[in-house]
Amino acid sequence: MASTEIDTPDLPAPIACLPRTASHAGRLAAGMRVIPEETAVAFTYNGSSHAVMMATPADFEDFATGLSLTERIVEAAEDISELDIVSSDVGIELRMWIPAARMKPYSARRRHLAGPTGCGLCGIESLDEATRPPPPVGGGIEVRPQDISAAMEALAPAQVLNRATRAVHAAAFWQPDKGLVAVREDVGRHNALDKLVGALARREIEGRTGMVLLTSRVSVEMVQKTAILGASILVAVSAPTALAVRAAEACGITLIAIARGADFEIFTHARRIAPARAKAASLSIE
Repeated sequence: MASTEIDTPDLPAPIACLPRTASHAGRLAAGMRVIPEETAVAFTYNGSSHAVMMATPADFEDFATGLSLTERIVEAAEDISELDIVSSDVGIELRMWIPAARMKPYSARRRHLAGPTGCGLCGIESLDEATRPPPPVGGGIEVRPQDISAAMEALAPAQVLNRATRAVHAAAFWQPDKGLVAVREDVGRHNALDKLVGALARREIEGRTGMVLLTSRVSVEMVQKTAILGASILVAVSAPTALAVRAAEACGITLIAIARGADFEIFTHARRIAPARAKAASLSIE
């Protein structure tokens, strides 16, 4: 994929430092606070508008690739022949060019609404599209309980933006032989996962080789995106919805949630949690 940045003398920073007044034990004090930025990001394909999402202005190439894959607009990162990142006073436009053969299925499910921060289904026009079954995943990997705990423990210090702002979500990918290999952050949990999917696709890392980690709850869209990635294990800090559990059961994903410390709960396909398998992994993030 060829990528260029046009009309972008200064892309927005992902964080800002703004003045605020803090109250401590009834006393007011002036000071500064680092908070995340949020900007409108528009996706267009072959000149046709698709959607506008509110997102953290970072990792634009990953975001463009990942959302294109999880929306099933393209089948592979290579289907995006060119990407232009265009900055303006009102936001960022990600202009992509894809094969003409992909435009017909794209047009059939084109979105027409702007989405708020991390909106996973905004603009979908039919119930069938909103609840489309995720693709089945393969056998994937097996891990020990301590691997899951160690992976989630390693995620917190790897969240650079969240350490600074305490206000963004993260999605990460863990492999048995390498540990954390990619972490992406965004004010929207769906956006963070799309960015992760794009980062892995651009690096040609197959989803079947590891597990996805989330710092958020698990809704059905998060299961759908994980299945499209091809990962067989999804681990989250918070609880899943009932529909997410049913979707994970149907597509073969091992869904693990409420993962905190050494404890977690397995909702589907517990066979992949094997106490005697997989050694501890080291941290290696790019």
